[in-house]
Amino acid sequence: MATNHSTSPALQRAIDSYEDPRGFLAVASIGLPTRETVAAQKADLDLWSAARRDPMDYDGIIERTRSYYANLVGVGVDRVATGSQTSAMTSVLAAAVPEGAEVLCVEGDFSSIVFPFLQRPGIRVRSVPITELAASISDETWLVVFSHVQSATGVVADVDAIVAAARVHGSFTFCDTTQSAGVHPVDASLFDATACHAYKWLCAPRGVAFLTLSDRFQPELVPIQAGWYAGDQVWQSCYAPNMHLASDARRFDVSPAWPAWVGAEPAIRMFSELDIDEVWRRASGLGDALCDELGIERQHQAIVTWADPDGHDLQRLVAAGVRASGRAGRLRAAFHLWNDESDVATVVSALR
Repeated sequence: MATNHSTSPALQRAIDSYEDPRGFLAVASIGLPTRETVAAQKADLDLWSAARRDPMDYDGIIERTRSYYANLVGVGVDRVATGSQTSAMTSVLAAAVPEGAEVLCVEGDFSSIVFPFLQRPGIRVRSVPITELAASISDETWLVVFSHVQSATGVVADVDAIVAAARVHGSFTFCDTTQSAGVHPVDASLFDATACHAYKWLCAPRGVAFLTLSDRFQPELVPIQAGWYAGDQVWQSCYAPNMHLASDARRFDVSPAWPAWVGAEPAIRMFSELDIDEVWRRASGLGDALCDELGIERQHQAIVTWADPDGHDLQRLVAAGVRASGRAGRLRAAFHLWNDESDVATVVSALR
């Protein structure tokens, strides 16, 4: 890829760290690894197969990665818990909802942040369109649940309005940043809780996820998934019955999938060092360029979608060697670091 002279050196280095994945517009489904991530995982396999790995070797990797993520989303490292799946983290929040309380969700939001609440008896779950979320918060709302960027449509939530309305009514907020962290600026300190699975825009292996908790919200939660890794000293927490959990958000850690974290460390570090505003301008700018070429209204999003109920447009893109995805009757083309104007041209050519 030719160097873009309007691109900062740091961003250009990040772009160059990938192979040449022309036509890959499916990051909203799965990200791509950098060369460093691939090399780290291969080295880890070599060490393991040579009987040169000890479980304690991974402790530093996990703690460094936690720190990089904290820096990326603007919270203290003591506010970050580590996990492997968004739905499992959401379940901890769902278990804490008081009997009879209301949880306000978004119609069509990703199931992993909704289904755990629907499984809770004795609470009220109400769903509204994302555009009506802020206005729908009331004094009855205990928790507001939404994705920063909607998975099916790419729509960016009006965070300022939602947070302001929640503050007026004394409601807690839970924001899923899986489709935004790494491409759109995220300030996790605005919310009482955030969850992020890092295998999409943060380009980490699947099995690496993060939960952030505010000081005021953490006491509301019970670490129902507590295990040895939630201990104040993890290697002294391997056996019951004496339990001494970490006092900060680490008490919500779950046992890590070690090889995934080896690959995640260089990826999360790279994104923590980037100007994410610049990343968003690049990705959403390519999205708007595609809208212009297709003659549809600009969406100002990294995920561009349009109606494709029968999957015809998606089939044409696949035939042209473009990797995209279809969700909820819409075609979903997602732009990230490795994409450029040639990908826009390829999509337009395939559809015309």
